Amino acid sequence: MLEMRKQAEEIAELMRRLLRELTSGVNDPAINLPLAQLRLCGVLLEGPRSMSAISRELGVSLSAVTQIADRLERARLVDRVAQADDRRVRCLQLTERGKRLMRIHDETRIERMAAVLGQMSGKGRADAIAGLQSLVHGAVRARSQDGQTNGGPHFMTSKVLL
Repeated sequence: MLEMRKQAEEIAELMRRLLRELTSGVNDPAINLPLAQLRLCGVLLEGPRSMSAISRELGVSLSAVTQIADRLERARLVDRVAQADDRRVRCLQLTERGKRLMRIHDETRIERMAAVLGQMSGKGRADAIAGLQSLVHGAVRARSQDGQTNGGPHFMTSKVLL
C-alpha cells in the first residue's frame, strides 16, 4: 500500500509538471478562465445540458453550477435556454463566443501536444498513450467504486485532463 501511495504521489507530481509545461507561454484565451468554468465549458462542447445534469457530471452541487453559470453568462460564454421537450427545464449551452473560445483552446492544446510528441520516439508516444488510457480506465473504475455514477460520455473523453 505504501508503494502504491508513492506511485500516486509521483504520478500526481508528473501530471502537475506536464500541465504546467503544456500551458506555459501558450497563447490560449481560455487559460484565464478558472478551472471550474473551463470544465463546465468543456462539458457544454458536447451540447446543451440541464443544470442538474451538469451538476451530476462534474460532481458539484447545483448551487455551485448556478454560480459558475452566472459568471459564464456575464462573460457571454453561455446562454440559458429552455429544454426542447420540457420548457420548464433550463439548459446551458455555449454561445458562439464560447464555442469559438473552446475551439481555440482545443486547437492550442492539440498543437502544443503535437510539438511535445514530436520530441518523442514512436515507442515513447505509444507508451504514453497506453499509460494514459490505463489511467483513465482506472479512474473510471475508482469513480464507480466510490458510488459515483459515470456522468456520461464526457468523462471517457480526453477532456478529462482539462
